[in-house]
Amino acid sequence: MSTLLITGATSGLGAALAEQCLARGDRVIACGRNSEALAALKTRHGGQVEIRQFDIVDRSAVAAALADIPPVDIAILNAGTCEYVDVDRFDAAMVERVFAANFLGAVYCSEALLRHLRAGSRLVYVDSLARLLPFTRSQAYGASKAALHYFARTMEVDLATRGIRVQSVSPGFIDTPLTRKNTFTMPMLISPDKAAAGILRGIARGRRNIYVPWRFAAMLRLLGAFPECMQVWLASKMKGSQ
Repeated sequence: MSTLLITGATSGLGAALAEQCLARGDRVIACGRNSEALAALKTRHGGQVEIRQFDIVDRSAVAAALADIPPVDIAILNAGTCEYVDVDRFDAAMVERVFAANFLGAVYCSEALLRHLRAGSRLVYVDSLARLLPFTRSQAYGASKAALHYFARTMEVDLATRGIRVQSVSPGFIDTPLTRKNTFTMPMLISPDKAAAGILRGIARGRRNIYVPWRFAAMLRLLGAFPECMQVWLASKMKGSQ
């Protein structure tokens, strides 16, 4: 039995991760903003679940909520959001909101968690396949996830001497309340349960970079290896088809 901390555990991918970990007998520290959803999770699973309610963009709240947690075997920093840029009505405040949730939230959690991790623990950052290509209107989302991926790799370098393993997860489109707001076609959309199962397999196998779904990821990784001028041209063509 392992102890896992999961942020964004009240819906979508985070909820699926929590339920699958609980089903296999793990202990879960479920973190999120939705107090009702957290309470319902606690009611269903009793002492197997410990809940922490806070807003990930509030550094002080993160520190207070995670100050007294037990040692953690696996921390999955999954919480995040998505908003799309309209260059004709560019709003820097929106970019700040997205970075606060997707990047700084993970930074705040890292700060609070490091003293609860030990040799053999795993620190898992959930970024996105969107970091691989310059997709239309994704200036805020894609950049925040690219920043998170770089942050994870540097944490891997600096935590190696402490025996803490750092892993990154790059998902594609997952059927969640967040993606249901999208008005465009989402190729190879998968369920949260399928995504969670793939992620947990990747964590268990010790993969540095975990991609789900792997076929969509393989395609985007190939395109991401093209020269930047070709990437921009391809992204422009994709924009024109939306």
